[in-house]
Amino acid sequence: MLNTVVLIAILIISAATIGLIYRVIKGPTTPDRVVALDAIGINLVAIVALISIALNTNAFVEVILLIGILAFIGTVAFSKYLEKGVIIENERDR
Repeated sequence: MLNTVVLIAILIISAATIGLIYRVIKGPTTPDRVVALDAIGINLVAIVALISIALNTNAFVEVILLIGILAFIGTVAFSKYLEKGVIIENERDR
């Protein structure tokens, strides 16, 4: 029963991820694309967590944390680039 629910959840999240990939490609503005990339990272974390539940293991906890941290850092970097035009500021850029 649990495996069936997990499988259905993985399929639903995968369908949402396909829609988000469309938004990344066709997004009307760059901020829409950034938000879609962030949501793809969140969906990826959810899929890995569901796979971990289906396999009844904690082996993927580190992978989940790593994907979450990288998605967050990527979103912050994109947001900073959109706001200021640079990601890493030098002393002479100020």
